[in-house]
Amino acid sequence: MRIVLFTGKGGVGKSTVAAGTAALAAARGLRTLVISTDAAHSLADAYGAAAAGARHGGAEPTEVAPGLFLQQVDAQLRFEQSWADIQRYLLSVLDAAGMDPVAAEEMTVIPGAEEVLALLELRQHARSGKWDVIVVDCAPTAETLRLLALPEALGWYIERLLPIQRRLVKALRPVLNRAAGVPMPGDAVFDAITRLHAELDDVHELLSGPDASVRLVLTPERVVLAEARRAFTSLCLFGYRVDGVVANRIFPADDADPWRAAWVEAQAGVLAEVAQSFNGLPVYTSEYQPSEPVGVAALADLATTLYGDADPLAAPVGDGPFRVTRTDTGGAVVHLALPFVTRSEVDLARNGDELVMTVGSYRRLLTLPPGLARLRVAGARVDDGELRVRFAEPVLEAR
Repeated sequence: MRIVLFTGKGGVGKSTVAAGTAALAAARGLRTLVISTDAAHSLADAYGAAAAGARHGGAEPTEVAPGLFLQQVDAQLRFEQSWADIQRYLLSVLDAAGMDPVAAEEMTVIPGAEEVLALLELRQHARSGKWDVIVVDCAPTAETLRLLALPEALGWYIERLLPIQRRLVKALRPVLNRAAGVPMPGDAVFDAITRLHAELDDVHELLSGPDASVRLVLTPERVVLAEARRAFTSLCLFGYRVDGVVANRIFPADDADPWRAAWVEAQAGVLAEVAQSFNGLPVYTSEYQPSEPVGVAALADLATTLYGDADPLAAPVGDGPFRVTRTDTGGAVVHLALPFVTRSEVDLARNGDELVMTVGSYRRLLTLPPGLARLRVAGARVDDGELRVRFAEPVLEAR
């Protein structure tokens, strides 16, 4: 099974490209699901009349063309189905605060839950074995990066703080209930949070695996390119494979129109930078369409032109952005692809069995396997867009 995620700056046409890629896969006889993690769903609108039932229908995938299924996650319904223990606790807290029951039910779906539940929905479908291809229309870049970093961040909290908090609440629950007048969470709530972490961890394993990849969508503008470069770096930081770039909305040449000719020239300069920035990755280009591509057939035609003779579902090649090699002296080197980054932009720290890597506003906590955890960090450098952290045998103190 193949999983392809599409992301990019808002307004670059990523939903259109994702919908077209899914339509093309289904037209080739592959059972295809397209799902959105973006709270502002637009896939049903892209498919037009064929997807009218999916816009207001049930929570299950809706077939919009032979072999092509669309799902737009109902966060309220999925929260009620999957996290009833958490919701009941939140409702009891809001009831104690005197909130109207109807308003309280709306409030129990916490901000960001829709994107998280869409990832969990993706996990469920990927593990079901029902699909040949799953295409994911992600939220704009910044939201997607925060979402894909969530499993590791939540894991740190679950493993270190949750056991302490569970013991404290258990010991102090009678006192806190009387003093605060607000019910304290029980074991069922903590168990639900732990289950959430396990499922998100499985999502990370799926999406960083060899059958999944991210495709960056951009328009040939310098601001958009700058964000795409940062997204490439951050995706590599968290272990996700980027398998290609889509340059969308390119003006066709027209020397008779000076205004368009100026745009063509400006875009050509940015496209040259795109090719240089993402050297080694395929760059697919799509011209401005004479009309908005709406409907399954129009989107499949757009994708056919976009990919040409290339296989839009080819599995990513290589080992991925993260790998470990052993040295002849018994040490090891951790290799992490960090394109467009210099050593001065990377902050490294060792905290027990964790390697803490910070690049810009993003931080990754990499838990070292036992074979590396016993070694000491002997040095680090960035060469040709790759961070290399050297580990060596610990120095034995003389007695």
